Amino acid sequence: MTKQISVIIADDEELARRLITEYLRTHQDVHIITECETGTEAVDAINQHCPDLIFLDIQMPELTGLEVLEITGRRSGVIFTTAYDQFALKAFDLHAIDYLLKPYSQQRFDEALNKARKLLQQTDVSPETAIQQLIAENTEKNKRLLIRDRNQVHVVPIASIDYIKAEDDYILIHAAGKSWMKTQSLSDIEAQLNPTQFVRIHRSYLLQLHALKGIERQNKDSVVAVLNNGEKLPVSRSGYERLKEHLQ
Repeated sequence: MTKQISVIIADDEELARRLITEYLRTHQDVHIITECETGTEAVDAINQHCPDLIFLDIQMPELTGLEVLEITGRRSGVIFTTAYDQFALKAFDLHAIDYLLKPYSQQRFDEALNKARKLLQQTDVSPETAIQQLIAENTEKNKRLLIRDRNQVHVVPIASIDYIKAEDDYILIHAAGKSWMKTQSLSDIEAQLNPTQFVRIHRSYLLQLHALKGIERQNKDSVVAVLNNGEKLPVSRSGYERLKEHLQ
């Protein structure tokens, strides 16, 4: 028996959603779970249903398609649909994911779906580096991080961040006197941020340079970073070398 592929369609245009539904009618192994008109609806649907495949518009109300992926942590099983070709098409050239440039034909749609089928059959697929690259570029362009807390999405300006700390399976983002918890690795969020602004000073700490007041030596083998707000963060040996490179 052919395995059913569960699908979510996320696009703010009704005609676009209708077209995808129509193109899917000839594919008996595909089951449409739901359709979403906004980025927020897409986040809720992805978290609730964990679909095999998402047809995701890049430009949507409330949250863009890339911000949907950032919040949900989704890195695979995504086919982008967009009317714009300026969204880092060089990343798509890695052939790790696919995209449909509107308007697209049934033949082009079927090609993307067949490619998705093959990827879904692979059990050793690594996280999609192309999607990760697009999210990093989107974060840098918009100068903000998005954090989902229950039913709310908080927007944290990158300029307001002092430092980010790894905490088990989470990270704590310290910004403007507040702390925000996010399910993400420190390495993952480090890849999203500008390396000329953020420095890994310790295996558990990522520091924004403009928050740094100075470096203080505690003893022969111990160095701490003193922040403008008075906080002190541990600095490893390798972190100290990285800091010195940026402060020269």
